[in-house]
Amino acid sequence: MKMPHGLCFAKDGTLFIAEQNRILAYANAEEHYSDPAVWAKAVVAQGTLIPREVESDVHSARVCRVGPDGKLYVAIGEPYNVPPKDKEAEFVRLGVGAIIRMDRDGQNREIYASGIRNSVGLDFNPAHGTLWFTDNQVDRMGDDIPPGELNRATKAGQDFGFPWYGGGHTRTNEYMDETPPADVVFPEIEMVAHAADLGMIFYTGAQFPTDYKGGIFSAQHGSWDRTVPIGARVMFTSLKPDGTADKTAAFAEGWREPDGSYWGRPVDVAELPDGSLLVSDDKNGALYRIAYKAP
Repeated sequence: MKMPHGLCFAKDGTLFIAEQNRILAYANAEEHYSDPAVWAKAVVAQGTLIPREVESDVHSARVCRVGPDGKLYVAIGEPYNVPPKDKEAEFVRLGVGAIIRMDRDGQNREIYASGIRNSVGLDFNPAHGTLWFTDNQVDRMGDDIPPGELNRATKAGQDFGFPWYGGGHTRTNEYMDETPPADVVFPEIEMVAHAADLGMIFYTGAQFPTDYKGGIFSAQHGSWDRTVPIGARVMFTSLKPDGTADKTAAFAEGWREPDGSYWGRPVDVAELPDGSLLVSDDKNGALYRIAYKAP
């Protein structure tokens, strides 16, 4: 496999693995995981998730989810910090810088949401069925701009503003003189700049206190494009009764040394059946389990 970053399950037990430019499906993965010859079906053949001429090692970690409609949703990052103007229209047509969806056999692919620079985390709100996703924003604009994003897509066809906006309401230098789409959807939460917001999930468990149920846990990988490093933590975002975001705060941190260097880099979060939280760390090749015990 090449960059097998995205993992997601369908209700029937099929495991999908989103690689850089292919999607594999393993039927009944939990039943057959111990078989070294377990059979994989390529629902999107190698080199066809995106055109090979667009394939790049920049922003190429794909993530996936199976939505309430039974379709497969996959985030496709832009292959540039900010795309050249002569390439943007073609990228939109190809579904690059977007979240695409398709039938679980790879057929009937379409663009679900566009104007996305590099989403490496998405999940559906089980209470409302809406798609939420993180988005990593433009580098080299300064220490404190532009903000990272936590976004909410309420329907198909919404545009989230990139490349006219580099993050939040901050315009990019390259597209400053261009007129952005009139109906841009701005983020529910503006995260601190350059923290690299990656994986996210809605918490549905019962182990943590009730204030956490229905909220969002998300991982910040940590900055590189910042004088004083920030991130390397897990955030929690609460929601209002109407399903919009309320406020966000650090839930777990301490992966940064006093001098700002990182001893760990959180990448993704997942919930175990007992309601505890898993956090992956690609600096140490580790999984951490965070559990709650009532006093």
